[in-house]
Amino acid sequence: QLSFQNPFEALNPRFTIRDVLSEPLENADIPPEEFEDRILRAMTLVKLGDAEQFLDRYPHQLSGGQLQRIVMARALILEPEFVVADEPVSMLDVSVRAGVLNVFRDVRETTGITAIYISHDLALVRYVCERTIVMYLGRIVEDGPTEEIVANPLHPYTKALVAAVPVPNPDQSHDPLPIGRGAPGPPQTPTGGTIKGT
Repeated sequence: QLSFQNPFEALNPRFTIRDVLSEPLENADIPPEEFEDRILRAMTLVKLGDAEQFLDRYPHQLSGGQLQRIVMARALILEPEFVVADEPVSMLDVSVRAGVLNVFRDVRETTGITAIYISHDLALVRYVCERTIVMYLGRIVEDGPTEEIVANPLHPYTKALVAAVPVPNPDQSHDPLPIGRGAPGPPQTPTGGTIKGT
């Protein structure tokens, strides 16, 4: 199953939340008498308290954090073994991100599902992932335990991702990013592993 990046566009605005969560069940030929129980279970799993109050609302009546949890509930409602979360909190206010990320972690631990998170935010990846794969120009350039990748990045692109993570200390000096004027495109693939702009 897939948890989409933008919860504001991932849900049909003409569907109530009940309709949004019923659709995958209908497509999977789940008996209709099971819908309500499965819907409430999925909503509870993503920590939408008093889930029944949301069922007859429309997406525009929910906050961004609530919508992202509905997107998560829709991905989980068929009890998948594997979920892909594409930039799961990039569209959310910073104050809401931690709560949604905690839900992702709790769901993974509670259900035992495997999750892959796609992100450019290495701080997010470090928070939720045990293993990290770094891709550059469509190729895997690093793969290993997250803490090892963050502590000892080897590829210049990984070093740039680590350097781009903000440090909450204005007095701390920063090394310049190892990317010049931007990463080159595929036709200008650099040699020798460097990614400095030309």
